[in-house]
Amino acid sequence: MKKDMTSDMTVGNPVKLIIWFMIPMFLGNVFQQFYNIADSIVAGQFIGVDALAAIGSTGSLMFFVTGWLNGMSSGFAIIVSQMFGAKKYDDMRHYVAMSVYLMFGITAVMTVGLLAFNEPILRLMNSPEELMGDVKAYMGIIYAGLIVTAAYNALAAFLRALGDSKSPLYFLIISAAINVVLDVVFIKFLGMGVEGCAYATVIAQAVSAVCCMVYIIKKYPILHLEKKNFALRRGSFAKLLNLGIPMALQFSITAIGTIIVQGAVNVYGAVYMAGFSAAGKIQNIITMVAVSIGATIATYVGQNRGAGRMDRVQAGVKCSWIMLLIWAAIEMVVMYFGGKYFTYLFIDPSETAVVEVSVTYFRTVFWAYPFLCTIFLFRNALQGMGYGLVPMLGGIFELVARTAIVLLVAGKTSFAGICMADPAAWIAALIPLIPYYYYIMKKYKKQTVAPLSSID
Repeated sequence: MKKDMTSDMTVGNPVKLIIWFMIPMFLGNVFQQFYNIADSIVAGQFIGVDALAAIGSTGSLMFFVTGWLNGMSSGFAIIVSQMFGAKKYDDMRHYVAMSVYLMFGITAVMTVGLLAFNEPILRLMNSPEELMGDVKAYMGIIYAGLIVTAAYNALAAFLRALGDSKSPLYFLIISAAINVVLDVVFIKFLGMGVEGCAYATVIAQAVSAVCCMVYIIKKYPILHLEKKNFALRRGSFAKLLNLGIPMALQFSITAIGTIIVQGAVNVYGAVYMAGFSAAGKIQNIITMVAVSIGATIATYVGQNRGAGRMDRVQAGVKCSWIMLLIWAAIEMVVMYFGGKYFTYLFIDPSETAVVEVSVTYFRTVFWAYPFLCTIFLFRNALQGMGYGLVPMLGGIFELVARTAIVLLVAGKTSFAGICMADPAAWIAALIPLIPYYYYIMKKYKKQTVAPLSSID
């Protein structure tokens, strides 16, 4: 077999493995976020507040749509990582092939459905009439390009399942640079408006997907699929969906909660929409460290569960929690005192009303960052072991908490009251996650855990 870039996380120092795997994951996640952020920055700086509000208000909806695809591909990749950890390479390739079938079918259905219901969804979110044309056009183009988004997410997830978090990063850097250049060309020089941002995003994502595919063909013989790998086996789709659907639902349920909050914010008008959007995008970037450690834990736990090394699972989770709490403390200080300056990336400092909305959000939620960081750890650890239901339940707890806050305070208090929906959701999500993780680990201590021989 030719040399490839796989990484066996079942041997070696857990802290070192997690940190070195996490760093490219973090940078990759930042560049993944950069697509929509670059659109918002260019639109806000070159077009104005309304354009920023239009694109920014789609953030929660984008999270809902792409979160479903990301959750599906991440769930499928956990089985791939378990088979890789167990050294069952034929089974691994079979599940990669079955994942291709499923991702293509799911994406086709989503594309048709979302294009058909584009405007009704936006109206449910209370999108202002004066922004409806721009928002509808932007999301229509994004929906039409979902196939390339799904392709990149799936291919990158397979690479990470085998321990390679660097290659997807390189391709994202290239495509993010293309996205920025195209944003400026389409908007400033061709006068395309917000539609130009959407086209730039889809084209850039297509580039990253093609790069991943070519790289796998050239460098990853272990992932080269043969005709036999595509042969259907009884139960294969069910096993993939048993993890993929709960993870996709977890992302989507969380996104539904943010859509509900966004709908409450939209009532306040374009200034609040723009400020809330900028704050959300900044927060997404600064929490990428926690997101990346969580994604690393999913691969780390998946491989070690496949090898039957539950002692390494426990050690990895413990050291990651310490790192996350340290990072949460840094986040709290940075966002409380520096959130205003990050907002200047999106809007001119002279737009003081927009900046004040962003600052209000940060100073309302900053204290809850330790809870947010902890979610990513325990959610991904459980998923890496193959448990999808309880992490999804955590998402339901989030949704209930966000909805309750919105119902209680919308129209009855200030904007800061709406902002409290996020801390409430983060705390609620941990109610099922932490107890169930310790329950599972206690159960494993009482029995010998053998390596997985096959998922079939």
